[in-house]
Amino acid sequence: MTAQLAQPVLRVLGITKSFGGAKALTNVSVDFLPGEIHAVMGMNGAGKSTLVQILAGVYEPDSGELEIAGRRLDKVSARGARRLGIGTVPQRREVVPTLTVAENIMLGNLPNSRSFVRWGAVRQEAGAALRKLNIDLDVDALAGDLTVAEQTMVEVAREVRRGNSVLILDEPTANLAADAAAQIRALVRQLRDTGVAVIFISHHISEVMNLADRITVLRDGEAVWSGPTSEIDQRGLVRAMVGRDVVSVRPQRPAPAPDVRLEIRDLSEGRFIDGFSVQVRRGEVVAVLGPAGDAQSRLFDLLSGRRWPDRGTLFVDGRHVRMGGIRRSLRSGLRCVTGDRRRLGLIPDLVIDENLLLAADRLDGRWLHRRGDLQRRAARLRADYRVVSLAKNPPVGQLSGGNQQKVLLAKWLGTAPAAVLLEDPTNGVDVSAMADIHALVDSLTEQGVAVLLASSSAEEVMRLADRAIIVRGGRMIAEYETAGMTGDDLIAAALGGTLS
Repeated sequence: MTAQLAQPVLRVLGITKSFGGAKALTNVSVDFLPGEIHAVMGMNGAGKSTLVQILAGVYEPDSGELEIAGRRLDKVSARGARRLGIGTVPQRREVVPTLTVAENIMLGNLPNSRSFVRWGAVRQEAGAALRKLNIDLDVDALAGDLTVAEQTMVEVAREVRRGNSVLILDEPTANLAADAAAQIRALVRQLRDTGVAVIFISHHISEVMNLADRITVLRDGEAVWSGPTSEIDQRGLVRAMVGRDVVSVRPQRPAPAPDVRLEIRDLSEGRFIDGFSVQVRRGEVVAVLGPAGDAQSRLFDLLSGRRWPDRGTLFVDGRHVRMGGIRRSLRSGLRCVTGDRRRLGLIPDLVIDENLLLAADRLDGRWLHRRGDLQRRAARLRADYRVVSLAKNPPVGQLSGGNQQKVLLAKWLGTAPAAVLLEDPTNGVDVSAMADIHALVDSLTEQGVAVLLASSSAEEVMRLADRAIIVRGGRMIAEYETAGMTGDDLIAAALGGTLS
């Protein structure tokens, strides 16, 4: 029986949910079929996360019903969702790093006899779950030693082994290199072929267009479009998500000034970076590209002062900066916008205004605030960086990914930097937030700031960068002017191919 002829395994019927008077979902209805990849798309704050949390039993809807395998329910608990066959693989990996692959797959359901775990059965059943999905992993390997993609595979195998008929995958390819993301997409297709109804959450429009059988678009908490992927193109999908056409086109800008604002000479650390040197001029954007994990993140750790190099010299505006130590880096005029906003960039439990002013207050040595002054300063940053929230000043962890990223950018870029290190600045944000962030980078160049960019998106590099440096094995192997190149050219160069 094909997915098109199958009965829905899960139906959402007129679900409405509000938080503090603000509507997160309004009368949303959608069907999910077995053996189908169904993508749920929308802007940050459109209601995707709320819908997923209701399906997983975390939130109760204000009104509406769920129908699971023909059974209608006005609400479901987290335990009830699992019992009814709804599994979730969240964006933040939930493997236990100190346990083996087998132990993680069997977690919560270890075979035992008279209170003793039958470890042979643990390994055997975990191996069977992996083989069912054609996953080649050592069941005795520690989960903490796996790549992010492999950890995702372990979580998927765990959910499938539990017999779930519905599996929610929340941004499963975020932060993955192209080859790792391809592995996850192959796994998603394998899930579909075994008859699982896959609910796929992603901001990558091209990925969804190539992977999903059906798409539902949420906008401002309402389902504004739903249908087969074949019935919509990328432009139409963006228009449905945003309510208008969104175009992020690189503006015409003058050539960078000749004076160098950021210079790195012979930077080396262990096996990660070997002899990295670059000059970034006033108003210039230079991108660093290479296979995931190959120098980019370590480079940014070194320049921000989080790690100490084995050797290397750093200059900002011609002044020598002693490397090592975050305080020295900040005093030099360098600002590092990390790619890991949840762990390193923001404090989720602090409100928006407090997060916005953390960096500025540290640089100014402020420890006490007048409430009115804090609100006025934060209001300017909110407006300049287009930070939007349903509540007046909620904890920043409650914001959508795009608005969290804008808070992170405002926190550092609002402190008059000389040079900025941007690491994956648009990771996990929607197309509108991406356009806003690209415009912010444009404004930095207009102000004469030097920008060093690490991005996993070749399209983003083409949109923002004047030059691209290719690194492999920790060494610089090539440098290109982006003018006249294509995204495919850059991908080929980064992966070791040749330019067309």
